[in-house]
Amino acid sequence: MTDSEQWCVEETLGCDQVNIAHPEPVIERARTHSPFLRFHLESENPVAAALCAGRLGEALSAARAQGEGDDVMAALRRERTGHAVALAIGDLAGALTLEQVTAELSRLADRVLERAIAAAIAERYPDAPVRGFAAIAVGKLGSFELNYSSDVDLLFLFDPASLPRREREDVGQAAVRIGQRVVELLQKRTEDGYAFRVDLRLRPSPEVTPIALPVDAAISHYESSALPWERSAFIRARHAAGDAALGRYFLDAIHPFVWRRSLDFGAVGEIQAVTGQIRDHYAVGQTFGPGFDLKRGRGGIREVEFYTQALQLIHGGREPQLRAPATMDALAALAGAGRIPAAEATALSEGYRLLRTIEHRVQMIEDKQTHQLPSAPPAFDNLARLHGLAGGTELLDLLRPHVEAVADHYGALAPQSQKRLPGSPALEERLADLRFPDPAAAAARIESWRSGKARSLRTAAARDPFEAMLPGLVEAFAQAPDPMAALNRFDTVVERLPSGVNFFRLLEARPAVVDYLASILSHAPTLADQLGRRPELLDGLIDASAFEPARDVEALAADFARRERPDEDYQLLLDRVRARVNGVRFALGAQIVLARSDPLDAARGYARVAEAAIEVLARAAIAEFEQRHGKVPGSELLILGLGRLGGGELTHASDLDLIYLFSGTHEAQSDGAKPLRATDYFNRLAPRVSAALSVPTAAGPLYDVDLRLRPSGRDGLLAVSLPSFADYQAGQAWTFEHMALTRARPVFGSPEARAALAQAVADILQREREPTRVAADAAAMRRDIARHKPPKGPFDIKLGEGGLVDLEFLVQSLQLIHRTGLDSCMESALHELAQAGLVSSELVDDYRLLTRMLVTFRLVSPQSAEPPPPSRALVAQACGLADWDALLEAHAKARHRISQSWTAFAAQAEE
Repeated sequence: MTDSEQWCVEETLGCDQVNIAHPEPVIERARTHSPFLRFHLESENPVAAALCAGRLGEALSAARAQGEGDDVMAALRRERTGHAVALAIGDLAGALTLEQVTAELSRLADRVLERAIAAAIAERYPDAPVRGFAAIAVGKLGSFELNYSSDVDLLFLFDPASLPRREREDVGQAAVRIGQRVVELLQKRTEDGYAFRVDLRLRPSPEVTPIALPVDAAISHYESSALPWERSAFIRARHAAGDAALGRYFLDAIHPFVWRRSLDFGAVGEIQAVTGQIRDHYAVGQTFGPGFDLKRGRGGIREVEFYTQALQLIHGGREPQLRAPATMDALAALAGAGRIPAAEATALSEGYRLLRTIEHRVQMIEDKQTHQLPSAPPAFDNLARLHGLAGGTELLDLLRPHVEAVADHYGALAPQSQKRLPGSPALEERLADLRFPDPAAAAARIESWRSGKARSLRTAAARDPFEAMLPGLVEAFAQAPDPMAALNRFDTVVERLPSGVNFFRLLEARPAVVDYLASILSHAPTLADQLGRRPELLDGLIDASAFEPARDVEALAADFARRERPDEDYQLLLDRVRARVNGVRFALGAQIVLARSDPLDAARGYARVAEAAIEVLARAAIAEFEQRHGKVPGSELLILGLGRLGGGELTHASDLDLIYLFSGTHEAQSDGAKPLRATDYFNRLAPRVSAALSVPTAAGPLYDVDLRLRPSGRDGLLAVSLPSFADYQAGQAWTFEHMALTRARPVFGSPEARAALAQAVADILQREREPTRVAADAAAMRRDIARHKPPKGPFDIKLGEGGLVDLEFLVQSLQLIHRTGLDSCMESALHELAQAGLVSSELVDDYRLLTRMLVTFRLVSPQSAEPPPPSRALVAQACGLADWDALLEAHAKARHRISQSWTAFAAQAEE
C-alpha cells in the first residue's frame, strides 16, 4: 500500500447516526438563502423528508438508495444531489465537521467513479472484468478533502496487455473511448443535473496527449521529464477506482519522483513561483473584501496548501510521517515533527478550516464551482446570512484575521532573497518608459517566459520567434486599455501551448494580429479563456472574412460538415465540428471587442452558427444511431428551438432551449438489426443528439442543452410525437408553456415536417384566451422567478427589475391575449405590438439597447458585474452611446420604462 493510501484509508465518521435536534431554523436558513437547497428541500423525496424531520443519517441512507437502478447516468446524479443536500444541511446545522463533509463527498465520488468505469466497460465489452483501466485521484479528491461543488482531478491510466477491447480495435482508442464515456457519465448535464465535473488536465502534456495514458508511458514521463509542480500534485495522489493493482503499480513506480531522499529546499522556490503566477493571473481576487478569491487570493486556501506541500517536499523524503495527503493532517504532522511551531500549525489549520467552510457556503448557494466571495452587497449579505451571520460586515470581520495570518506565514516561508522580483533593470526601465502600471511585475512575467519554464519556450526554434515578436507584443500591450490584464492572460496562452513555434511566428509576421490580441486579452475574459485553451483560434483573425457577418445557416452547415479525412469516425467528426463552430463564435466575439460589429448582428450570427451546428451534429448522431437501429418508416426527428435560439439572437454564452419531436405514429417500428418502436427509438436518439451538441471532447465544449420546456417538463419523455405535442399543448399545457411557444421556431427537420410543426405551434398561439388569467399566470411566474433566481447585481440585464425578462413576459403575454405580433423574433414582435397600440414604440429601442448590453457583457463581464474602467468605453461604444455615463443614463431610462410597462400589465391580475 502506498503512503497516500495508508493515510487515506476510510474511517467510520458516524455520519449515518447523526440527527439534528432542532432542524427547523437551519432548514429555513437554507431555503431563504440558497436557491439550490430550497429547490431540493421543497421536492417530494425521502432525502428532503428526512432532513425536515432532523434525521440526517436517514437522509444520507436515502441519498445512497437513490443511486440504485439500471439507468446509471440518472442514478449517479440522484445520489450525488441527495448527498449534496443532506451534507449541506448537516454542515449548516453544525452536526458535521468539515472533515466529515469532505470525506463523505470524496467517498461518494469514489463510488460514483467506480460505477461509471464499470458501466463504461460493460457497455462496450459485456461480461468483461473491470481490468486494465484505473483512475488515479489527485488534488482534493486524492486527499479525501473534496469541495462541496468541486470537480474531480483524475488521471486515467490503462494497461495495454489487460484492457478489454474488440478484435482489431486499437488499444489506445479503446482506452480513450472508455475514458470519454466515464467523463460523460459523470459530468454531462441532464434533467437530473450532473454527478461530478471531471478535470483531466493534470496528466502529462494535456494539450497533446489522449485522456487515457499507457501506464508505462506515464511512469516514464514522471521519471524523466516531469515539471516541479507535478511533484506537489502527487503528494495527494491515490488509486480511486478501476483496476486497483494497476493503480498501485503506477503509484509505487513514481514514489521516488515525489519523495526524494535529499533535503529539497528548492521546492520552496518552485512552489512560490507557482504562487506568484496564480496571484498575477487571478489579480482581481487578490484584494481582501467582497470579490476576494477564497482559493487563490493572497492569504487564501491555496497558500495554506502550498505552504504545507513545500515543507512536505523538503522533509518528506526522509521523514515518512510527514507524507499525509490531507492538509490539516499534514500540518499536525509537521508540528509533531518539530518542523513548524505548534502555534503556526494551529493558526494555519484554523484559517484553512474557516476558508474551506465559507467556500462551501459560496458553492452551496447555486451549486456552482466558484471560490469568490460575491462582489454585489446583496449577494454578499446573503452569503453571510447563510452562514448564520447578520451581514457581510460580520463575515469580513470573521475572515480578516485568518486571511492575514495565512498571508503572513506563507510570506515568511522563503528567504528574502527568493522574494525579489526577477528581471533586468534595462527591461524594467523600458517597461516604465512604455507606461506599464507595474513595470517590475511586467518584467518578472517576461523573464519567467524567457527562463524556459513554459513548455512552449524550451527550444531555440520557439525562443527565436518569441524574441522577435516580443517588442511588438509589449508595445501593443502597453497601448491596451489594461496592460497588466493582457500580459497576465497572455501567460495562460504561453503556458498551455504545446509548441510555440508557429504561434510566435504568426505574431511576428502579423503585427495587426498582435493588436487584436492585446484588445481581446484586455477586455474579454471569456475570449481570453477560450484562447488559453485553444491558441489556434487566433489564426482565424488573419483573414479579413473573420470580420464579416456570419454566413447563412446553409453555408455554415456546409462548412461545418466538410470532412478533412476520408476515414473520419464519429468522434473525430465531433472534434472537427466543435473546432470550426468555436472558431466562428470566437471571431464573432472578437468583432464586438474590436468594434467591428453591432452586438445585435453578432447575436443573430451566434444563432445562425448554433442552428448550423444542430443541423450537422444531429444528422451525424442520427446516422450513427441508424447503423444499429435503422430508420422508422414515415417518421423523422424534429427539433423545436425556443428562447433566444427560437428568437434568432444568442449570446456567446447562451445555452440551447430545445424540444425533441417526431413525425409519424407511435406504432411504427424501425427497420434495423435491432428494431425499436417509434417512441423508444426517438427517446434513445434524442439523448445522443444532445450529447453530440454538449459533451466536451478533446476539441473542447460546445453548447449546454436545456430540455426543461418539453411537454410535462422533467417528468415527460425526451421526445414525443407531433400529434401528442399538439394534444398536450391544447389540453394540458400551462400558460408559461404557451408563452414559451411565442419564441418557438423549428430548427431541424425536413421542410415538410418543419412546416407541419410550425403550423401546430401557430394553431396553439391563435387560440382565444382569457386576458385576466394570462396576466395572473404570467405575474405569478415572474414573482416565482424573482424569488428563486434573484439578479446578480445592477447589471444583470436579464433578471433585474425592468430587465429583459420583464420585457419578454410583457410581450409574450400580450401576444397570447391579442394574438398579435406572433413573431418569434422579439424585435419584430415589439414592432407589431407597437403598431397595434399595445406597447410604447420606445420599448423597441429599449430592447435593442438591453440586448446589445447583454451580448457585450457576456464577453466583457460574464458575471454581470460593472466592467473594469478600461472596458467601459468599449461597452458604451458597442451600445451606440458616447461614453459610460451616457450608457448608464440610457440604461436607467430603459429599465424604468420596461418596469413601468410590466407593472401596469401585471396589475391586471389583481383587478
